[in-house]
Amino acid sequence: MLRSLQIRNLAIIDELSLDWSTGFHVLTGETGAGKSILIDALGLVIGLRADATLVRSGAEKAEVSAEFSIADCADAAAWLADRDLSEGDDCTIRRVVHAEGRTRAFVNGSAVSATELRELGERLVEIFGQGESRSLLMADAQRRALDESGRYPELLAAVTGAARSVQQIDADIDSLRAAQSRDPAQLEYLRFQLQELDALAMTADELAELDAEHKRLANAGRLISEGDGTQQLLYGGEASIYDQLSRAVSALHGLSPLHEGFAEAENLATSAQAQVREAADSLRRLIERLDLDPERLAEVESRLGAIHDLARKHRVRADQLVERHAELRKELGGLEDAGTTLARLEALRETALKSYTAAAVALTAARQKAAGALAASVTERVRELGMPNAEFVIAVEATNRDKPTAQGADFVRFDFSANPGQPPRPLAKVASGGELSRISLALQVSLLSDEGAATMIFDEVDAGIGGVTADVVGQQLAALGSHRQVLCVTHLAQVAARGSEHYGIAKSVSDGRTRTQVTRLDRPARVAELSRMLGGDGSSGSTVTLAEELLGRAGL
Repeated sequence: MLRSLQIRNLAIIDELSLDWSTGFHVLTGETGAGKSILIDALGLVIGLRADATLVRSGAEKAEVSAEFSIADCADAAAWLADRDLSEGDDCTIRRVVHAEGRTRAFVNGSAVSATELRELGERLVEIFGQGESRSLLMADAQRRALDESGRYPELLAAVTGAARSVQQIDADIDSLRAAQSRDPAQLEYLRFQLQELDALAMTADELAELDAEHKRLANAGRLISEGDGTQQLLYGGEASIYDQLSRAVSALHGLSPLHEGFAEAENLATSAQAQVREAADSLRRLIERLDLDPERLAEVESRLGAIHDLARKHRVRADQLVERHAELRKELGGLEDAGTTLARLEALRETALKSYTAAAVALTAARQKAAGALAASVTERVRELGMPNAEFVIAVEATNRDKPTAQGADFVRFDFSANPGQPPRPLAKVASGGELSRISLALQVSLLSDEGAATMIFDEVDAGIGGVTADVVGQQLAALGSHRQVLCVTHLAQVAARGSEHYGIAKSVSDGRTRTQVTRLDRPARVAELSRMLGGDGSSGSTVTLAEELLGRAGL
């Protein structure tokens, strides 16, 4: 849910800060006052395309910030958690648009891409208007709306999983058939490569062991020479460290009775002497085991050379040669047993296709059942919106189930008729812009649930509506507001009167600059605004009486 919105230097808005609550919020004002700019501002924070022309004239940049509560928006909370952007139940989005066209976006203080912002935005806010209503003409949008109403996620998941299984098997079959069509000479070369690797017989840990052994053998002379010299320095040689520590221990032993502090120094020196002796003994034993073995060194170098030569031939690192060997063996085995493998894959495909078909049939049945219920609900509400003879029908037509898709085997189509005697036809062919807006609103009310974005914005969806129908639109938007946070830009007093909160938008000119102000209206101010919308002056007359009546009818 949107809790606050701050705007700076956007179009004719100098600086603006608004707080929002739950329920149905209406925004009204004269044409050109800046209502659409508020929608543009919200569009920016949810990732819609930014236009540098939105930056206020003379300003370097425009900035919009919004704070959302995601306590009841599990989808958005999960999205933030997956990207380590969570900050409890709060989500703050900031979008900056520079005058030269560059934009930046931040979520909870961290920079995000425009794509990421859109992904988050669609989980937080839905915007509906003349343009957005036209998305109902798209087959995918119609199918998604039907599936949302049916609430059968298990069936959808089953179809998606079964379709992916068939598609994976198909990919394996295609790959195997492509391999079967290879030139026989290529197959012989593959056998030759495998024979070379078989002859090498390299083991998984061999390279590391050979490298370590080569390092020891190649440096054996130095290890023996310098190791022996170090052992003599520690113990056994003239003026060795051990002998010098012996003299120091003897001197400290004589001083300890004279001062108790010397005893600790004696103990430490004695310990150091023992450690020096232990280090010298360890070196002696190690040197005794070292051996100059030029023959073994030659063998190791030859083996390493063979490994690296074959690795270069296969264009892999030496430590990847064992893995390459396994891949070639698998590839050749698959090709030599292609007939059996292909038969097995085709049998698997038949089984997987049966599973998909069964899941798709179950989904079709669920969609057909949901289609009848949703169509009846939308028809009822569209008729309330000033089209008493309207008929809304949802067709669910089965398509080819031999080509599985994650969406199932159905083609979903919304059909509509506004006039008696005319059979319903595809929505895209018969519905006008005004009719689409009403159908969109009716559909959203029919789909009422606690799922989806918590904030819904309707931008003049009541265009072309008036009279009693306008009051019904207001009622339906208010019904939406009981489930979601609804913001609506409207020119109809009947709709505005139904808002739980009413914001008046006006512009003024001072110092040669145009500015937009947004004011939360109390009841007297609402009466005056509704009177203006009804054609009055807002202070007296029949329009004021009617405004009072509209608010009273809404229980306000």
